[in-house]
This record gives sequence, C-alpha cells and structure tokens, in this order.
Amino acid sequence: MATITARNGIDVDQLVATIGAIKEQPSVSTFTFKATTGWENGTLSHAEIGDFVHNGERVERPQPFRLTGDEPPVLLGSNSGPNAVELLLAALGFCYAVGYVANAAARGIDISELRYEVEGDIDVQNFLGMTKEKRPGFSAIRARSWVRSPNATPEQLKDLCQYVQDTSPVRDVLANPVPVKTSLEILS
Repeated sequence: MATITARNGIDVDQLVATIGAIKEQPSVSTFTFKATTGWENGTLSHAEIGDFVHNGERVERPQPFRLTGDEPPVLLGSNSGPNAVELLLAALGFCYAVGYVANAAARGIDISELRYEVEGDIDVQNFLGMTKEKRPGFSAIRARSWVRSPNATPEQLKDLCQYVQDTSPVRDVLANPVPVKTSLEILS
C-alpha cells in the first residue's frame, strides 16, 4: 500500500520533519519577518517584502514581493490597491487558510474547497483627528469560512476550525496586545 506524502498541496513528510526538527532544537521555530514601505503620492504607497531571518540566519528570496496600497476615492485615494486595513483582513484570511489546510493534512483530512470572507468595522473619526472617543482601528472583525472535504465529518471540520483560530499568528496579533515600537529618523 502506498503512503500519501502530500495532502492539500502540503508535503506531510516535510511537515512532520519540521515539527521534529523544532522539538530537537526549539530555536529553529524563530523568525523575524519585515516589510519596507515607501510613500509615492497622495495615499499611494508601495511595499516590498523580501528577505527574512530564520533561526538567526538571513534568508533571501529569489525575488521580493511588491504590494501597492492606496485608499478608495471616498478616502482621498485613487483606488490603485487595497488600503492597509483591507490588507490586514486579507492577512487574517491567508493565515487561517494555510493553518487549516496544513493542519488538515497532518490529520489526514482532504480539503477540496476552502474560502474565507473577512470583514471589519471601522470609524475613521479618530484617524482624521476629529475625536479621541472612537478607536482608530477596527471595532469588530468577522470571519466566515466555507469548507468542503470528501473524508471528514462536520465535527472534525469544526474542531479544526477552532484549532486554527487558537493557533493563528495573525489572529493572535489582532486579539492580544503586542508591543509596537516606532522610531523616526529625520532626513536632511
């Protein structure tokens, strides 16, 4: 009988090997990611995501990822890309998706369809300097998901959904305070 080593596009043998390596050397689980953003004009900015640090060593990607951020016209933009809070919502959906399919693969669950719709409510009065009464960020975020599996029970899929929420790095950053330090260098 053949052993399935890939499920949902995830190499299960590599996943198991990664977990084993982390158990043997916990520092292998540490990463530092970064993004560099530059303003272009109006509300338009571009970001680049390239190298990162894994276990204290710099890892270079073959090509950096380039993102465009802008605002819709109602917020003075030209709609050249999603705005920052929309990218944040997409990041939560990305994180949930990778967590769901990887953990499903580890549990022997095949996924034939998975989608997320993530939306958030925001009031821009604080951002616009009109009041301190409202928070500048989202007041609520809601995520809806749809999943189809040929070999899992509804209970297994629901349990997996909860597990993914409990272990999602992006959800954790959104749900729990994280220290953010910002510095400024004045250019001459």
